[in-house]
Amino acid sequence: MIKVEASFVEQMFSLKDKVALVTGATGALGGAVAKAYACQGAKVVLSGRNLKKLEEIKAEFTAGNLACEIVSGDPALESEASRVVDFVATTFGRLDILAVCHGYNKPKDILEQSVEEWQTIMDADLKSVYIISKLSAAQMVKQNSGGKIIVTSSARSKMGMKGYTGYCASKGACDLMVQSMACDLAAHGIKVNSINPTVFRSDLTEWMFDKESAVYQNFLKRLPIGRLGEVEDFVGLFTFLAAKASDFLTGGNFDATGGYWAN
Repeated sequence: MIKVEASFVEQMFSLKDKVALVTGATGALGGAVAKAYACQGAKVVLSGRNLKKLEEIKAEFTAGNLACEIVSGDPALESEASRVVDFVATTFGRLDILAVCHGYNKPKDILEQSVEEWQTIMDADLKSVYIISKLSAAQMVKQNSGGKIIVTSSARSKMGMKGYTGYCASKGACDLMVQSMACDLAAHGIKVNSINPTVFRSDLTEWMFDKESAVYQNFLKRLPIGRLGEVEDFVGLFTFLAAKASDFLTGGNFDATGGYWAN
């Protein structure tokens, strides 16, 4: 007898009434993930360092008949990250999903980049992930009902690049940290995974999408899928890893590179 219930299949991607915290919600990817979660019925808290931008995004959500709450804070500072998680728990009584979508880079040759600049990248892309994940996991453990943590890593986590000694190092370490966190938190029913996207469209990367440019053409040589990414390409994976459909998956670094790792 086939042991797959229709009720499970019908609900396996549902996020209805789940409480989700999305960091980096003022960015292109974080905003898209937050909106996707809200469209699927989750109770979403948007977080970022820029309160004004968060307020603008909340107004956009409200105009589209989508509910959300906002809280500003720097996830690299433990006191501010703790305040963010406490806000979620106080507002909704629980936290089921953490989607880490913040990040930072300042490409520069190792001989030109200061130690302070390198450390800023590491703090923004690694230390902050550790802090917000640790605090969110502690809240999930307190609830005793499991949870999902999805971390935005990068295609560059496993491939070096000129001028990226900080970024590649932080993302490579991030993937290993995700695997280690998955081992630590498995006993509490918390699944931890990372998503490794290629370049996707945002205000910062729009210049790379000029199809006549040498930069764009060079990228396409390594992208079997034949194009750069759009934020819509990643929200499905964020949903999958937040929903019941992925309950057996933890410690994974999920390739969202358009085939870049395969070529």
